[in-house]
Amino acid sequence: MRTGIRWFLRIVFLLVLLMGWGTFIPRPLIAPVKASSAAAAHRILLLSGPIHTDIAIPLDGETRTAFSFLADTGFPLGHPDAEWLIVGWGGRAFYLETPAWAELRPLPVLRALTIDRSVLHVDLAGHITEPQSSVAAFDIGDDQLTRLRNFISDSFDRDTGVVVPIPDAGYGEFDRFFEAKGYFNALFGCNTWTAAALRSAGLQTGLWNPFPQSLRLSVAVYN
Repeated sequence: MRTGIRWFLRIVFLLVLLMGWGTFIPRPLIAPVKASSAAAAHRILLLSGPIHTDIAIPLDGETRTAFSFLADTGFPLGHPDAEWLIVGWGGRAFYLETPAWAELRPLPVLRALTIDRSVLHVDLAGHITEPQSSVAAFDIGDDQLTRLRNFISDSFDRDTGVVVPIPDAGYGEFDRFFEAKGYFNALFGCNTWTAAALRSAGLQTGLWNPFPQSLRLSVAVYN
């Protein structure tokens, strides 16, 4: 019994140590060249909840053009009141079967802790109030926004070049789920995908950010 407790405490200590390193060791180690204040004309948002993060990019004409493939699936990309395109990556079972905490069930949790197929959740938003605790904003340049759009676009799985919507999956009128590239697990999940998306936009994150709290802390320290 005592041996089991000691091993458990060692594992907990190791995970805490790794999360500390992952938060305070920057990735990339050398800070990218930042766009000048005059050139950083685009605002992107990191949206965070208790266990999940999303990226919000401005829904301007170039974004609508870059993601026109979404409109081809029936996604309401051209909604006149939409100001932001919000995208998050995650585990299929947890994302699709747990729209609210009250609906949490053992099987999606088990899959999240082991390995699961991945999906992308795409949503629209109108005005997002700043500042607020769940929103972190960053100003980036044209090239950085283009790289971020490309990173998100490349995360969609495609069948003969066409993105694959998941039928009858969504939380509301303006969101959709799509098949995504990669596999999800608790160590390399939604927040590590978000961190990679931010790095594609020229920002620094921590080396390993499995939780929203560590990701928010690392981007606050290094950007």
